[in-house]
Amino acid sequence: MRRFLLLLGMLCITAAFAIGGAAVYVYIAYTSPSRLAQGIDIVIPQGTGVRQIGAILTRHKIVSDPLIFLAGVRAANLDHSLQAGEYHFPARVSPRQAAEILASGETVKRFVTIPEGLRSVEIVNRLDRVDGLVGSIDSVPDDGTLLPETYQFSYGDSKQGIIDRMRTAQGELLEKLWPKRAADLPFETREQALTLASIVERETGVAAERARVAGVFVNRLRQNMRLQSDPTVAYAVSPDMPLDRPLSRADLKFESPYNTYVVTGLPPAPITNPGREAIYAVLHPAATDEVYFVADGTGGHAFARTLDEHNRNVARWRKLRAQDDNN
Repeated sequence: MRRFLLLLGMLCITAAFAIGGAAVYVYIAYTSPSRLAQGIDIVIPQGTGVRQIGAILTRHKIVSDPLIFLAGVRAANLDHSLQAGEYHFPARVSPRQAAEILASGETVKRFVTIPEGLRSVEIVNRLDRVDGLVGSIDSVPDDGTLLPETYQFSYGDSKQGIIDRMRTAQGELLEKLWPKRAADLPFETREQALTLASIVERETGVAAERARVAGVFVNRLRQNMRLQSDPTVAYAVSPDMPLDRPLSRADLKFESPYNTYVVTGLPPAPITNPGREAIYAVLHPAATDEVYFVADGTGGHAFARTLDEHNRNVARWRKLRAQDDNN
């Protein structure tokens, strides 16, 4: 009996050492730097279990054995804390650090930039091509309802979610800027301000000119002059998609409430999605007595107070364009 008890004790001690040795091995493997040579972004799909996550990390050389990852995660009580998404794992990250990254929920930050002056259909088309966004957009929003900006998102966010954020941002911007607008502007509603801002946005890409261009159009509205804005003609001729050709003389006579060569006042709605600077410029136009402007051949515009001065600027522009055509 004594020999049996001695043997049993020796077996228990051996088993304890074995278990302890295994635990030490798992701990070392779980906490040691991995063989990952450089940082990497990895997507963990929704519904992925701990074993599957371990397998994904094994394929990327972050984990040497999925079972070691499973044991380490369970020992740390993180098996119900790992979250789906796209995560960045730095070089030499340990399995324990990888688990902590997945439990943090701090996914990779992605960005999409929507330039000013695009129509809503163009914005929808751009979002449809953005890698990492999912789903579809319910419908093309009205022009002028979206704020062009750079928006942050995470892998798996919805395209409709970006559209909703753009619409909310536009509303919040107008809510902030409208009460502080200049006095005696020749329009009464926020939509009219957006309409004029959409025209200013399409007329000039020079930031320093926006308030001045806005001032010209404000003067024209006050004097009951037609705005005669080429971008409104392009919208009138092709309301569904941007016009892919130069305007013709016939286009200038095209009958449409959007054609400011044939109607007086503002078009019935925005022709594009203006940015915050164009909106601000319309609400705070430059104080000027100019009522004309034309391209100056350098990317900007030549402004004029009288028709004679404007005609000289137009002649100069036509001469520059003719020279470019001949070169």
